[in-house]
Amino acid sequence: MSTDTASAEPESGLLRGLNVTVTAAALLFWAGVLYWAQTQAISQVRYATAFVGGIMTVYALNETRLAIADGDWIDGAVLIPASLALMTASAFFAVNFQDVYLQRQGYALEHEYMLARLVILSLMYLTWREFGNVFLGLIFAVFGYAMYGNLVPGVLGHAGMQQATLLQATVTDLYGFYGSLTQITASWIAPFLLYAGLLFAYGAFDLILRVAIVAAKYIESGIAQTAVLSSAVIGSINGSYTANAAMTGSFTIPTMQEAGMSGHRAAGIEAVASTSGQVLPPVMGASAFVMASYLGVPYLDIVVAGLTPAAILVVAISIGVHYLAISDSSSQDMEFSEFFDDELSTEKKVFEALRFGVPFGILIYLLGVAQYTVMTSALYTVVAMMVTGVLMPPLQRVVDNSGTSPIGELVTQVKNTVHGIRRGAIILAPIAIILVVISGVVNLFSTTGIPAKIALLLINISGGVLLFAVLLGMVVAILMGVGMPTVAAYVIVAILIVPTFVSDFNVAPITAHYTMFYAAILAGITPPVATAAVIAAGIAEANFWRTCGAAIRIAAPLFVLPVAFVYNPALISMDPGLNTLYVGLLVLLGAVTIIYGLNYPFKMRPGRKVGARALLATLGVLIMAYPSDLAKIAGIAAFAAVFVAEKVMIRGLKLPFGRGASQ
Repeated sequence: MSTDTASAEPESGLLRGLNVTVTAAALLFWAGVLYWAQTQAISQVRYATAFVGGIMTVYALNETRLAIADGDWIDGAVLIPASLALMTASAFFAVNFQDVYLQRQGYALEHEYMLARLVILSLMYLTWREFGNVFLGLIFAVFGYAMYGNLVPGVLGHAGMQQATLLQATVTDLYGFYGSLTQITASWIAPFLLYAGLLFAYGAFDLILRVAIVAAKYIESGIAQTAVLSSAVIGSINGSYTANAAMTGSFTIPTMQEAGMSGHRAAGIEAVASTSGQVLPPVMGASAFVMASYLGVPYLDIVVAGLTPAAILVVAISIGVHYLAISDSSSQDMEFSEFFDDELSTEKKVFEALRFGVPFGILIYLLGVAQYTVMTSALYTVVAMMVTGVLMPPLQRVVDNSGTSPIGELVTQVKNTVHGIRRGAIILAPIAIILVVISGVVNLFSTTGIPAKIALLLINISGGVLLFAVLLGMVVAILMGVGMPTVAAYVIVAILIVPTFVSDFNVAPITAHYTMFYAAILAGITPPVATAAVIAAGIAEANFWRTCGAAIRIAAPLFVLPVAFVYNPALISMDPGLNTLYVGLLVLLGAVTIIYGLNYPFKMRPGRKVGARALLATLGVLIMAYPSDLAKIAGIAAFAAVFVAEKVMIRGLKLPFGRGASQ
């Protein structure tokens, strides 16, 4: 026994040491990020190389700590050298930036090629570790295609690529892994994820949950709507539907099940809420930043253009969740005391509103009114969040005179700030890894000329018909979204598919990008992979296929919206007006028609119920996608007639097709 104790003590000490080191590394990393955001003392490319080294340091230390805590010493032993290779390369390229980037474009020294090989191997391991076999297979396929394209027959073939050229395109020329996507991540996305980490640490999401529970008292489908609200808000920030499903689902799914809801329905609701959160402003799962960069427009314009589609989706999903919840045998009653020990006092509510409202107000003002850059706006928002996050609770203690020491509260909030800084780096790391890899893939695509070849192929397969081209693009986006975050899938289809829509089908660039962005989101709930549904079903211990069925019923309009964007371009506008609202309302009513048809608990015989659902779903698709306003209005009128007739039947009127409808 003494031997076991002795062996356990060093391990415990090692874990404590790693824990402190992760925090210290995160503090240094964010200090560098904020310093560069304020001064921009070095070029963006050079900063990107240093950024990769810094975030990989935090990732390696944290994941090594977790691996050792789980007893997986092999993983920990591989993590350290893999990350050391990336850190060494980043430091080398940052220090020797003038020679590497300016003097030796198109060739490199032998030791630089060797370092590039180590970078590729290390990124492959970290990619596999974080995102699994499917995404790793995709990367290997891209590398193989780049090197051996001369063996590919037909229009997709190319001259091939020497190993040295591959290493230059991905690493040594600093256009690949350290290219545009990595630079966007370092300068735009990273500060927002620090903001997200601080929100977590200061309890903002606890506050969101409180608001959701209070609001749920006034809604019949209360518990389920709480899941939608909390998951959607968090999903907008963290950028991963899998992480969101795991994070919020661990609370919302058991809560819905305790209220009597069946497991597959609870899991389906959570999967949809986690997935759809990525369309919500202001962060939009990091995709808005990439889109703004590709289109060369202010970030705020991308957010504004997405408001109407996001509203359509949120309203439709909320109605679908409502119908699904009331058709179940669950009670949907929520008692506040079941989740929180005490309600917030009036003073506490005021201080919490100021604590989180002031930084968010600064963000909106700087982006929307003062027209500051994304990076500068995020910098000032983070600083404001730290100030209000630390100072408001001690001020509240002084005002309410509760006897609690303001100094003690100040110390607590400083500790929370440190925790939030660390949390922000841990949230950022997986997103940074995959965007670094995708940045290299995008450069290989450009080098091989594959986007133009895909454009020819897409036109040939679709026969020049826009609808077929959009559907094919959606299939590609869903396949790309298997095993990777939405932002990564969107980047690939934005490179491969969007140019074809713009140049050959005359689709507006913003519409084409939003079409593929929404299509990329679908992978989270589309079988046979449906990673968000997999995680949610696992938490609920429910059948995967039934979970997917419930999720698709709720999110059915999401599968139609990409087509609706193309045929109703007024939906996506960076300068929305009355026409945008008018078209948005018509499309929303089409989405509601689909939701009503698929989810409403009709009291009909099974055969007639199936027929009614199919008819209404088809009608809703036509209302959403068909470009004629007159046809939309006629479809809406037909839906209204069915809706009113069904309500009349429930009130007791006997109609030939409503036998058994009244109870």
